[in-house]
Amino acid sequence: MFSRIRPALFALDAERAHGLTLDALAAWARIGSPGAAPPPDPALATRVAGIDFASPLGLAAGVDKNGTAIDGWFALGFGSVEIGTLTPLPQPGNPKPRIFRLVEDEGVINRLGFNNGGIDAALPRAAAARRRGVLGINVGANKDAVDRIADYRTGVAKAAPHADYVTINISSPNTPGLRDLQHGAALAELLAASAEARGTTPLFLKFAPDLDAAGIDYVARAAIEAGIDALIVSNTTISRPPLRSAHAAETGGLSGAPLAPLAREKLAEARASTGGAIPLISVGGIDSVEEAYARLLAGASLVQLYSALVYHGPGLARAINTGLAARLRRDGFATLADARAAKAL
Repeated sequence: MFSRIRPALFALDAERAHGLTLDALAAWARIGSPGAAPPPDPALATRVAGIDFASPLGLAAGVDKNGTAIDGWFALGFGSVEIGTLTPLPQPGNPKPRIFRLVEDEGVINRLGFNNGGIDAALPRAAAARRRGVLGINVGANKDAVDRIADYRTGVAKAAPHADYVTINISSPNTPGLRDLQHGAALAELLAASAEARGTTPLFLKFAPDLDAAGIDYVARAAIEAGIDALIVSNTTISRPPLRSAHAAETGGLSGAPLAPLAREKLAEARASTGGAIPLISVGGIDSVEEAYARLLAGASLVQLYSALVYHGPGLARAINTGLAARLRRDGFATLADARAAKAL
């Protein structure tokens, strides 16, 4: 079905098409999600940061910033859904147009700028969701915040009672100066404030793929010392590999298939830095069961996707779950944990 409606969606402005998709998913959930994906194969169950995930496949933050279609995403087969980024106060984000499809490259460039209705508006939707899986809430700072660390403290404290985990996002390239929090005293202060605010809720940290190996090592060490429960590796990139699409020169963060080689490289660097001391969640260019399986065997405890849905449609999560279970059986493993343990030997 997606192949038939994709031309109509692609005829629309990318942000409008995205909004219509969210509306459709929310409406589908309200009528009970007929035809929903079945529960993932038990072989895919994994435990990260004390949380049980039915599938290692999650929806990355940025897709459903305001939590408008949480139940719909779970019904597609995602083991986890991460909403946000949410800021303490509502903000409109950057001027439109701000999302660009790179069709020939199966990529996306966005410069949204944390557009969202504010955390207070989203939390009632998170509380009301039926949640067939793990719910994460991703928080950030307002663009004009005088004290960005205070914004993160506020966001974490408000999100923690409603989330299975909270993610601190300091990796967006579309809020000027935000990535400065990945370094030095600012990072230590941010992690300490957020750790204090989260109570007992697991706390994840998302960093940028544009850090070099030394930068990743610095972030990883700081996260481990602060008691962060997992690292999300990583966000969109401001770098530009060779691209063919008409919008390749647009500014913003690049995601989708062109990000895959860099995402693999950063996963390897994070794995080398952490030595298994903290779980890693791999994001960027995951668009198939082959790519998801490779990341899981390369050291990721979980994987997340976003832009691949633009090109492969809503059946992708179900297809990846089915394919992962089949590959485990093919390779003689009873569980995903067995496969990862064997690969680590």
